[in-house]
Amino acid sequence: MNKEELLLQKRLVELSRIAYTREIVTFSEFLNLNELNILHTTPKNMLLSQYKTYGGYGLSERQMAAFLPDALYYDYQYPIQIIEISPVNRKFAEELSHRDYLGAVMNLGIERCKLGDILMEDGKAILFVNEKKVILFAKEELASYIMEHLTRIRHTTVKTSILPAFEDSYEPRYEELKGTVASVRLDTVLSLAYPLSRSKVTGLIEGARVFVNGKLVTSNGYRLKEGDILSVRKMGRIGYNGILSETKKGRYMVSIRKYI
Repeated sequence: MNKEELLLQKRLVELSRIAYTREIVTFSEFLNLNELNILHTTPKNMLLSQYKTYGGYGLSERQMAAFLPDALYYDYQYPIQIIEISPVNRKFAEELSHRDYLGAVMNLGIERCKLGDILMEDGKAILFVNEKKVILFAKEELASYIMEHLTRIRHTTVKTSILPAFEDSYEPRYEELKGTVASVRLDTVLSLAYPLSRSKVTGLIEGARVFVNGKLVTSNGYRLKEGDILSVRKMGRIGYNGILSETKKGRYMVSIRKYI
C-alpha cells in the first residue's frame, strides 16, 4: 500500500478502536471501491470491533463503514441524507451528465469523500414522474449547505429537496445480456459484458480495476457465483445472474445484467 492507503487503514483501525473502547458506533467517510477493499483486507486482529458497510441503498457502490461495539444496546442509523436535484424548468434544461452534477457539488468546496453515489434515473423509476433528476447521497451535516448553495449546474437552474426515504431494494437501469462461455470465470463473463480482447480483459483484472462484491480480485480464473456484483473501475457494474443451461458441447449459457 502507498502512504495514503496506509493512512486510511490507520484511520479505519482507529475508528474501530474508538467503537470498542467507548462502546459507541463510529462511522467512516464514504469509501470508494479501493478504500472498501483496504477495509475488507485489513487483518482481523487489527480491528477491535466488527463493522458493516452501507451507502443508502443495497447496491450502492460508495459506502460508509459503521464500526459496532460488542455490546450494542441501541439502534443506529447511518448519517446519510438523500437529496433530490432536478431542473426548475425541464423544457429549458440541458442534458446534464454524472460529471456535471458531481463537479457542481464539489465546486461548492465539498470533498468527494463526503459524497456517496449519484444516481441518474428517469423520474418514474424513483417516484418522480416525467422529470429527469439525480439522487445524491451526502453526509448528513452537508445536506443543508448543498441545498442552500446549489442553484445552477452549467446553464441549468436546479432545485433541491430532501427525500425522507429511499427504497433499499432500488436497482439501477440495466441491459440483460445472454451468451455462452466455456466456464464461469471472471475473465469470460467480463468478455461477455464488454467487447474487449482477452488480453485487454486480463489487463483490467491484473491491473487491479475489477472488484467482486466490493473486494479486489486479480485472478482471471476467479469463479463467479450467482448474484455476484462485478465493478470495473471507470467502466461500470455487472450483475451475474447465473447459468441458464448447458450446451451439448459443454459450454454454459449465462445471463448477466449490465447496469446503464
